[in-house]
Amino acid sequence: MHILVWLLVLVALLGVSSYFRIKLFNATAAVALWMLIGTSADVVGFLGWLVFLAIAVPLNTASLRKQYLTAPALKAYRKVMPEMSSTEKDAIDAGTVWWDGEIFSGNPNWHNLHSIPEARLSAEEQAFLDGPVEEVCGMVNEWDVTHKRADLSPEVWQYLKDHKFFAMIIKKEFGGLEFSAFAQSRVLQKLSGVSSVLASTVGVPNSLGPGELLQHYGTEEQKQHYLPGLANGSEIPCFALTSPEAGSDAGAIPDLGVVCKGEWEGKEVLGMKLTFNKRYITLAPVATVVGLAFKLVDPDGLLGDEKEIGITCALIPASTEGLDIGNRHFPLNVPFQNGPIRGNDIFVPLDFIIGGAKMAGQGWRMLVECLSVGRAITLPSNSAGGVKAIALATGAYARIRRQFKLPIGKMEGIEEALGHIGANAYMMDSVTRFATKGVDLGEKPSVISAIAKYHMTEKMRQVVTHSMDIHGGKGVMLGPNNYLGRGYQGAPIAITVEGANILTRNMMIYGQGAMRCHPYVLKEIQASAISDKHQAIDEFDKVLFGHIGFAVSNFARSVWFGLGGHRLVSTPYSDQTKPYYQAMTRLSSNLALLSDLSMAVLGGELKRKERISARLGDVLSFIFIGSTTLKRFDDEGRQHDDLPLMHWAMQDSLYQAETAIIDLLDNFPIAALGKTLKVLLMPFGRSYKKPSDQLDHKIAGILQTPCESRTRLGQGQYHAFNDNNPFGLLEVALKDILEAEPLFDKVCKAANEKLPFTQLNLVADKGLELGVINEKEAELLRKAEQERLQVVNVDDFAPEELVAGVQPATKSKSKPKAA
Repeated sequence: MHILVWLLVLVALLGVSSYFRIKLFNATAAVALWMLIGTSADVVGFLGWLVFLAIAVPLNTASLRKQYLTAPALKAYRKVMPEMSSTEKDAIDAGTVWWDGEIFSGNPNWHNLHSIPEARLSAEEQAFLDGPVEEVCGMVNEWDVTHKRADLSPEVWQYLKDHKFFAMIIKKEFGGLEFSAFAQSRVLQKLSGVSSVLASTVGVPNSLGPGELLQHYGTEEQKQHYLPGLANGSEIPCFALTSPEAGSDAGAIPDLGVVCKGEWEGKEVLGMKLTFNKRYITLAPVATVVGLAFKLVDPDGLLGDEKEIGITCALIPASTEGLDIGNRHFPLNVPFQNGPIRGNDIFVPLDFIIGGAKMAGQGWRMLVECLSVGRAITLPSNSAGGVKAIALATGAYARIRRQFKLPIGKMEGIEEALGHIGANAYMMDSVTRFATKGVDLGEKPSVISAIAKYHMTEKMRQVVTHSMDIHGGKGVMLGPNNYLGRGYQGAPIAITVEGANILTRNMMIYGQGAMRCHPYVLKEIQASAISDKHQAIDEFDKVLFGHIGFAVSNFARSVWFGLGGHRLVSTPYSDQTKPYYQAMTRLSSNLALLSDLSMAVLGGELKRKERISARLGDVLSFIFIGSTTLKRFDDEGRQHDDLPLMHWAMQDSLYQAETAIIDLLDNFPIAALGKTLKVLLMPFGRSYKKPSDQLDHKIAGILQTPCESRTRLGQGQYHAFNDNNPFGLLEVALKDILEAEPLFDKVCKAANEKLPFTQLNLVADKGLELGVINEKEAELLRKAEQERLQVVNVDDFAPEELVAGVQPATKSKSKPKAA
């Protein structure tokens, strides 16, 4: 046997053992057998056996391995890995690992993905959407809310209270609706398509706030006192966390509570003297009960030996003496109730702490646990609902609006933007369905919620911008007929709140993902923290060599996949989705490998190398988004008409994930290693392309033509035709314009001239004169002209109408008449 052949087979044997993650002892036995074969063929001699035994014996002998390998490795690990702070530990412990763990495994089980039940509404939840939600959508006029009142009308506020919109998360035993997370998401999506002020007002009490915190951590007395009032709307909650000196770094809040004795209702009680300065607090100006986060200290040891107790959450009635509350901020012309809360040396009893005195210092854990759920629902759902409404509206507008004698939606530049809008609407709804189903299954998906918050709000901002480009002046000129301008103005609000997006992408997604989702990293940290020497070595040994085997496996898999081996990966389906499952398996192995190499090279410095963390987080995120897209496509019956939407979403996800890997390797701290990895992982260069022009063309067609695919895309949104809903007008106008076009063509043919598609009322008269249409058809042309004018025209105002505080003497000129 030639030595080169023997070596190639040895490499293949090691590669196969690594790829399939064969146990160390079994892999060693296989190599030993091949060594024996080599010896019999005079290829392997004494030196070869000596090298083999020097490696194999220590690795397979636990006592030797622990003494000479594990113990020194543990010592070195403790030097390079900084100690985890209590707030970091709370953040890591707050969430659970779900599908994100599969992505980090390097070998996702796609059958597990499709075994997750589809998110569905109960009959009660569907009835709420069809009844009260539909009703309140018809009550809200966005121009009246944003320009005239700077608030919802009193009638809308009362309707929300009467129908328990603020109690979707509150259990029925306290008078709440106790809806699923998926139902909450569908409610918010429908509301956000009508008014972002309405959606924010409903979303916040059902997210991180007093209701959520009380149900999880409150004493029985606190629950009985507050929850019924929160359920029936007699209590309006807000939660005060953000301070001028602590925004995204919420753990650094300077607000202080000092344990002391004081007088309360005529008696001396043990309590807290609170001093705080909060801002950006949604619902604060109208709140009756304030959730407050502050750092509690006990300088006199009234609670025990601990002086610095830590972040604590308490409930403070808005009527508390000394509480400065009621002023409003004005967030980018989107006037949902939001404002500051201040207090100086306000004394309250200790039992105002949520959960009582025993929960003092547990505030940060409480917050991150609830945020891991709430962040998966409110902002992603508001963003997805807004985008779904925009997608249908922009498609209708592009089909109705004409320039150069054709609908602008036929122009390739417009088709490109429509492709982005439609596919992102499909993709975003896929994410919200999946993420909220995870919450309903009992998960606290901290990593997934960070992905959903960041990417859904970013995609919303991109979609609104694309839509503004298509609408042009129609989107710029504010007024009752502008359904886009306030959304464009307010897009940065969602980007900023609940963890600014720059922070979320650069630190949170991968920072938590690497710890929570990696099968070994958190276990290594936990093992290294064990004080008992022998126990620490035993535990560290298990996870260290499991980790090494995991890394070697992902290296072998990544190299093999780079050569095209991923095309042999089995998938749940053998149709047009097969290459996407295979590609994401390849990217999953790449992510796991690059994570391990980044941590090995940088150690504890990785969390300060934010751009590396961000790019690894991007890979994780786009594999997750692709997963949810394939899940939705399957849940909806693998509809052939939805293929363009699915293909666009998948191709964009793969392209973005691969781009993140390329950028990471091009900027790797050790340049030579980055270049080497790029050759090994991508020997043939890029594998994935952006979605094609043809896909943009097909999606543009879907958005501009009433069809089942378009209906599924806008499922659950508010489409009713009334004076308050410009989206309803667009849907009716689109239908009528499409029905009028054949009649228009018939008149043009009879008149033997190509008329402009304007003044359709005159075209109707000509058609009657020529005898080619009947009166009913002529009426359709006249109706279509009225609707067309209302769609394309913009509002104008008397100058005094736009002066702040001046009541208009005349109505805005916003209802054009046919010529």
